[in-house]
Amino acid sequence: MTIALEHPVLHSTAIALPARFQASYTTRLVAVGVDKRPSDFWLETAGTPQAGDVVIARVTAINNHKRVETPESRKAILFEGALVMLAYGHRYAADQFLAHVPEDLGPCHLVAAGGIAGTVTALHDRVDEPTEIEPLGLLTNARGTVNVRDFAAFDNPLKVEAPNKRAQVIAVLGTSMNSGKSTTLACLVNGLAAAGQKVAAGKITGTGAGNDRMIYHDAGAHSVIDFTDFGYPTTFKLNFAEIRALSVNMINVLADSGADTVIVEIADGIYQGETSRLLRDQVFQESVDHVVFSAVDALGAKAGVQELQAAGLHVAAASGVMTASPLATVEAAAVLEVPVVPTFDLTNPEIVTAVLTDHA
Repeated sequence: MTIALEHPVLHSTAIALPARFQASYTTRLVAVGVDKRPSDFWLETAGTPQAGDVVIARVTAINNHKRVETPESRKAILFEGALVMLAYGHRYAADQFLAHVPEDLGPCHLVAAGGIAGTVTALHDRVDEPTEIEPLGLLTNARGTVNVRDFAAFDNPLKVEAPNKRAQVIAVLGTSMNSGKSTTLACLVNGLAAAGQKVAAGKITGTGAGNDRMIYHDAGAHSVIDFTDFGYPTTFKLNFAEIRALSVNMINVLADSGADTVIVEIADGIYQGETSRLLRDQVFQESVDHVVFSAVDALGAKAGVQELQAAGLHVAAASGVMTASPLATVEAAAVLEVPVVPTFDLTNPEIVTAVLTDHA
């Protein structure tokens, strides 16, 4: 979405919005509001950014991220000098960056293609230096600095209890980033939909990006949401009360869509801070009927399943990247008491139904 704007009357620390800029996936709901009433907004050049605050920035050096994800989840090519509308956020991505919200509006980085601005403090050896950006100012209206929460589709009230069991709830967790969680979830969706179920899917934690929700849609989910719909550009460094509430409130929204089964993904690995605490939380445990665990190899599968079972969760099956290897699959099956199911076999309605019923 590229937005052309009118200009309001400004004061000393404010500048008009640029005539054109590219909105991103994470700021897509804000962009709708700006597009409806552009004269209500301007940029503030002074201030201390907070997680979720919306910024318009100029791309000054293209490195790791060469594209930005649009509101429609198209990967738009970046050019030096391009203006993009992003949200400040913390990022935890073991295969890419550790990044934090900076303390000022100085130059920083595009830390995720979904539209996250931050300062990278550590990066994986195989990842290029981050793409550099220069903030022009914080998006502002009469109420103050605009935060993605202001345009969220859903609220996240902190007082929650385990949902009433209106739908079967499956959580997909994994050993790490890139262990096959999103593909596993999509195959679960596809298999259960083929079995005649109405399936809803969501991503509770992670870094804002539209590719996962597109996969869920493609697989056959009739309703799909993620944490950005609740006003969070990322979930790293959220206080735990918000994480717990987000898990329950998202399950409730998805169940209210009329789903027979709700499937949710928890990002990163089970030792990541927020994930580790969530899987041991009583409210989360009471909200989830089954876990399907995605692993990279047999050792990770064994350790991960044991960790989840020790935490009190029911693991229905192990799957993920390791099942691309017949040898790794055999290794895992030899040491696990739960079924090891090749990821794409989950698209078979008979197999997926058996996995979720025979081992309940």
